[in-house]
Amino acid sequence: MPTLVADKKAKIFAEFGGKETNTGSIEAQIALLTERITHISKHLQQNKKDFSSNRGLLQLVGERKSLLTYLSKNNLQGYRGLIEKLGLRK
Repeated sequence: MPTLVADKKAKIFAEFGGKETNTGSIEAQIALLTERITHISKHLQQNKKDFSSNRGLLQLVGERKSLLTYLSKNNLQGYRGLIEKLGLRK
């Protein structure tokens, strides 16, 4: 399973982090994790017995959850905007 292409990562960082070099912003990290989660979810719909990818998906979801919790405690307006932008928590 290929990882995300550098161009796509740069686009995500530019959109959510402000600029391409701002790879440490919480919003950009959450957006990148969300992209990886959707990619692995599509893979698992076709390959139901791929248990190692399923474990990796659960780890990514847990990491994203902890980052979202941190963001909600420190920047509630940014949290709400990011949730709406990414389409999470319907």
